[in-house]
Amino acid sequence: MFTTHFLPPPFPITIHLHLPTTMELSSSFSLSPKPCPTPPTNFSFSSSLSPFPIQILIKNSKSQNPKNRVFAVTIDPTKDLPKNNPQRLLKELAERKKLTSPKSKGPPRRYILKPPLDDKKLAERFLNSPQLSLKSFPLLSSCLPSSRLNNADKIWIEEYLLEAKQALGYSLEPSETLEDDNPAKQFDTLLYLAFQHPSCERSKTKHVKSGHSRLCFLGQFVLELALGEFFLQRYPRESPGPMRERVFGLIGKENLPKWIKAASLQNLIFPYDNMDKIVRKDREGPVKSVFWALFGAIYLCFGLPEVYRVLFEVFGMDPDAENCQPKLRRQLEDVDYVSAEFESKLNWQDIVAYKPPADALFAHPRLFRACVPPGMHRFRGNIWDYDSRPQVLRTLGYPLEMTDRIPEITEARNVELGLGLQLCFLHPSKYKFEHPRFCFERLEYVGQKIQDLVMAERLLMKHLDAPGLWLQEKHRRTLMNKHCGRYLRAKHLHGFIIYDDKVQDAYERNRRRRNPATTAVNQAIHGLSYLVYGKRDVRRLMFEFFDFEQIQPKEV
Repeated sequence: MFTTHFLPPPFPITIHLHLPTTMELSSSFSLSPKPCPTPPTNFSFSSSLSPFPIQILIKNSKSQNPKNRVFAVTIDPTKDLPKNNPQRLLKELAERKKLTSPKSKGPPRRYILKPPLDDKKLAERFLNSPQLSLKSFPLLSSCLPSSRLNNADKIWIEEYLLEAKQALGYSLEPSETLEDDNPAKQFDTLLYLAFQHPSCERSKTKHVKSGHSRLCFLGQFVLELALGEFFLQRYPRESPGPMRERVFGLIGKENLPKWIKAASLQNLIFPYDNMDKIVRKDREGPVKSVFWALFGAIYLCFGLPEVYRVLFEVFGMDPDAENCQPKLRRQLEDVDYVSAEFESKLNWQDIVAYKPPADALFAHPRLFRACVPPGMHRFRGNIWDYDSRPQVLRTLGYPLEMTDRIPEITEARNVELGLGLQLCFLHPSKYKFEHPRFCFERLEYVGQKIQDLVMAERLLMKHLDAPGLWLQEKHRRTLMNKHCGRYLRAKHLHGFIIYDDKVQDAYERNRRRRNPATTAVNQAIHGLSYLVYGKRDVRRLMFEFFDFEQIQPKEV
């Protein structure tokens, strides 16, 4: 590229042009008298329409300075290079990027990946972590903070923990004074983590933020299971739809600030603000996070009975309140009877005080009676009982070996197990409009809740370093409804589902109907296994039989 500077002429030039039209143009060019590093010629152009002849006047304002000369500068070095030259191509690419690509900011420093720790440091980190300190309570140990509490954490514990324990009705003595085999020894630490919601200052440290989110992840499924079991026993004739509305009326997000205020815990969540004056979207998030994490901590240290006490005694929840009632709907008349223990409404004290007898048939006898109606005995000896029940029992590995005092208990349990399995495969299209409880809906409801809790516990113990949000996404993707139905069909159990004759072909050939039905049967089987054998059999079905994590080798 050549740049050329011209010397101004030593005399003014005037050019007269005559056009045949009456409208003529007058313009003048003047050169700047001062030299400058930019091109020194400064042209000013003015035009006007006039009836006079056109004049182009070039005046020399620097005729006295003879030092200016014409000279050439800067030659593009890539001008004469061939088109395929790498240097030329790189320069063109840089110019193109400069014009087209927007300026993108680099990632924040906290998101820049760090190099992985070597094996020695990684081993030291996990061995010194409190998460591996309790061998007898693996789930509780996995929810402890990943590193020991620092001085800032201990300052909060000294200032606020006594107030929290007093509001919840616990002893003010430090929990560290308890024996090592008591899970409540870690209650002070977990209670501290429960109140460190993401909006507070102390949640910026990794061990506090991760510990709170993991407790919150566990607590939501604990609440769902606890209230689900409560309403199943309180309303033995009701379908799951109204029960879900009752649960939402108690622990829905918009109702949680009311319970927190009833227990006088709002100052621990918002120490510098009045909770009633905070905008709703800024208030409900922290309250929900603390509420869920609080019940995660209580469940780990004291179990489900203490969850009921805090819900109904400390927070004062009323299941008969007007805002907790389901919407009015047409109810099918239930002509079947219920067990004598369900004739009157059970309250939370009845649920907590119930202890199954020593020779009970099931792990949860009363909950089994609430989900499997006594009238199911009329189905003993039918075609499904003879043809399908033995195959289903053999496929699922039932009955499990149990050490009973007398053989009659084992025989009675196996009979009830067979009836429960028939109920698991009994689609609502068959008998629901005549006998509303002769379908798998209530077993499916309890199966959903225990399935969620078992998977949450599994993920917490398996991924010690994962935050709660990652675990939540992993949990959701693992337990998707389409996967539950697919695992049941992979075991060839969908052929035993009992449909009404009118819809048999539609459900077997149309996947939009078939897949939700197989999902419901899978969840009902998990519910039955929980009621009969307990949580350990749910783990066996989910992770060994159905292989929800998809880690077992496939058959070729």
